[in-house]
Amino acid sequence: MAKVISTLFISADGVAEIDPEWHFPYFDDNMGRAVGEDYETSDVLLIGRVTYDSFAGAWPGREEAGGDDATFAKQLGDVRKVVVSRQPLSFTWRNSELLSGDLVSAVAALRADPGVKGILIPGSLSVVQQLLAAGLVDELRLLVHPVAARKGRRLFDEGDTPYHLTVTASEVFPTGVIRVIYAPAETPAKVVYDDVKGKVPTEDA
Repeated sequence: MAKVISTLFISADGVAEIDPEWHFPYFDDNMGRAVGEDYETSDVLLIGRVTYDSFAGAWPGREEAGGDDATFAKQLGDVRKVVVSRQPLSFTWRNSELLSGDLVSAVAALRADPGVKGILIPGSLSVVQQLLAAGLVDELRLLVHPVAARKGRRLFDEGDTPYHLTVTASEVFPTGVIRVIYAPAETPAKVVYDDVKGKVPTEDA
């Protein structure tokens, strides 16, 4: 079973709609390494229309220009890209295809495909939110920036059921960015104040 991994840049107050003004000051070699490691996990990119348009508008030109980021640009060009869109699309970037059918059903089928190693969702917030609700995200890989963005779309939208998570790895970069990898966790047993009041600090503590 292929893993579905979401990788997101996110602010300390949970905004995952990136603003270059607060994102780029914290991008360093450590973050570049972390991003590279995320992309090495997968052979399929699952991306929303807006993210695809952004990527396709930038990375093919960077690959052609042959600059410092040309190797990564080629990696993005070579990988299979499955695009989530309600509208028909005409693709100019190689190895791009439109997701066929319902998002949840299609991702479940991709996940079960023995020919797929892993599925990475870079950005694409609405896609991530739908798959979280369906229980189809195996890992959330967050690069938490030490800034409160105060505006923009947040990763976790309103809902009735909490998402319980467990930390499988974490790292603090010199910039203050925290890289944290979460996996889904079982809902813990119900605990009320009487169960924890003995742990509250006292004057003797």
